[in-house]
Amino acid sequence: MPPERPGGVQSLERAFDLLERTADAGGEVGLSELAASSGLPLPTIHRLMSTLVDRGYVRRQPNRRYALGPRLIRLGESASRLLGAWARPHLAELVEATGETANMAVLDGDEAVYVAQVPSRHSMRMFTEVGRRVLPHSTGVGKALLSTVPDEQVRALLARTGMPPATDRTITDPDVFLSELARIRRDGYAVDDNEQEIGVRCLAVTVPGAPAAAAISVSGPAGRVTEAATSRIVPVLQAVARDLSSALREAGGAVSPSR
Repeated sequence: MPPERPGGVQSLERAFDLLERTADAGGEVGLSELAASSGLPLPTIHRLMSTLVDRGYVRRQPNRRYALGPRLIRLGESASRLLGAWARPHLAELVEATGETANMAVLDGDEAVYVAQVPSRHSMRMFTEVGRRVLPHSTGVGKALLSTVPDEQVRALLARTGMPPATDRTITDPDVFLSELARIRRDGYAVDDNEQEIGVRCLAVTVPGAPAAAAISVSGPAGRVTEAATSRIVPVLQAVARDLSSALREAGGAVSPSR
């Protein structure tokens, strides 16, 4: 359990901690697992989870395990919209600095969801609808997001979703994909090189300290977002990601307490 904060409400802190641990476990967990990871007594966990079930934030499964409930969806959608609103001024800076379309996406379950976009001023530009969901293995933002996830969880995700090719450049081998994630962690940025759409190249980085796993990107025609342009664009992406992270912390939406 995280340390109790002065003036905090212990039962609320514990309930939110159990929700986060359920999410960390993939959205479904047993009471014994929660007891082992949280250090709380089983009767306390049972009482808190029963309250969350009554409120719709958790579901009790037929196998006696607990899963995140549907009432969280409305909260998540509202939070995603707010996150997008905070991000748009920073994405506009990206467009001004790079000339290309800027996006922000978050990881929602097994998919990457676009929550904000500022389009390029070029007549030939990329457009992705806010709210669009994509499998993460073929996109720059998806790769960046998965680079924050342990490899065993990535393998489990890929086993659930498959790795359908969007183009003949899409990575469809889990081992090759995990090697690509290792490169992303080392170099600090992800590349979608004609893997989601032929003729389109995308560069993406994670947003450190975001309230949920988040990434920002720039995308454009492969003839403009070239290998040579990468060394110019990536530092701008990383700087904007740091600025956005600071803005989120100032807005009070930053990192969960360390456990």
